[in-house]
Amino acid sequence: MSMTDPVADLLTRIRNGQRAGKTHVSLDSSKIKTAIVRVLKDEGYVADFHIDGDVAKPRLTIDLKYFEGRPVIDRLERVSRPGLRIYRGQTELPKVLGGMGTVIVSTPRGVMTDRQARAIGQGGEVLCIVA
Repeated sequence: MSMTDPVADLLTRIRNGQRAGKTHVSLDSSKIKTAIVRVLKDEGYVADFHIDGDVAKPRLTIDLKYFEGRPVIDRLERVSRPGLRIYRGQTELPKVLGGMGTVIVSTPRGVMTDRQARAIGQGGEVLCIVA
């Protein structure tokens, strides 16, 4: 089965895993998925992640994070999608919850948060919103 939007699949697996109370979720690894999960870990939304398996088919395992029995992530949604890409300049990057949430952006310098992109003066594709 071919997958048209692997980033949306990643976000959906994280959402479903947290709703089901799972400690971790596992899926096929790719560079973009690993970069997004690295940003989520750096921002404190997931506990940890690691890549298992051989070189031919690596698996990305994400350890989910909870606080007092509730998932740390309240909102996780895809913005740009294969049918409608959303690009924003440095000054047009959205803010979530007045800066309390995080927007993950794919820039020419890599995948990073909206705050990091503004700091280096770079815009890019708005991948997802996390709050």
